[in-house]
Amino acid sequence: MAQKLLIKICGIKTRQTLDLVLSQGADMVGFMCFEKSPRHIDLEQMRDLISRTKNHASEHSHSKNQTQSVVVLVNPDMALIGKIISLEPDYIQLHGNEPPQFVSEIIKRFEQKVIKVLSVSVVEDLANARDYLNTGASLLLDAKAPKGATRPGGLGKVFDWNILQALGEDVDFMLSGGLNPHNVADAIAATQPNGIDVSSGVESAPGQKDHEKIKQFIANARAAQAS
Repeated sequence: MAQKLLIKICGIKTRQTLDLVLSQGADMVGFMCFEKSPRHIDLEQMRDLISRTKNHASEHSHSKNQTQSVVVLVNPDMALIGKIISLEPDYIQLHGNEPPQFVSEIIKRFEQKVIKVLSVSVVEDLANARDYLNTGASLLLDAKAPKGATRPGGLGKVFDWNILQALGEDVDFMLSGGLNPHNVADAIAATQPNGIDVSSGVESAPGQKDHEKIKQFIANARAAQAS
């Protein structure tokens, strides 16, 4: 495991939730740009929240914990990617069927850091993990949405973590998919990820973040890493 476990809270929609997450020392904050998601926000909201994250990082530049902003996209075209990059997020997260060549083009053309999500339900879903790593992207492994779902991810489902043994110990990844304050310690112990990502697992309803659950998730994750 990397020395520091990265904690990402995704699907943030309001300044109040962002400020809470920043105060709790999360390493990454995620904003959804996907209209089918209950966590979707428009570009102006996103600009505001990204700017707020940057201001927090500069105010706490003495701290080891510089929170990074992530914008989540699903099968975007280059025009949308250009608009998002103009907002200056630290990362773009691709949560669709984007092939490695597309990921590579974004990284080279825009000099943009990218997180690529692989949706996992069986070991074969990990087959092209190294192809994505070879582009320079970071990996995030999420539970695969059921057939007929209108959107990937954020559905609160856990996949079989034993599948991840097929990756090999040299592959770094972030883990997502059904994580919550109650199972995050088990997830960290079982999979040894270099980061964890949560969205629906810290909500009271779809798109409605629960501040107490966020605090508990981060506290339990840090405690699990320490032990």
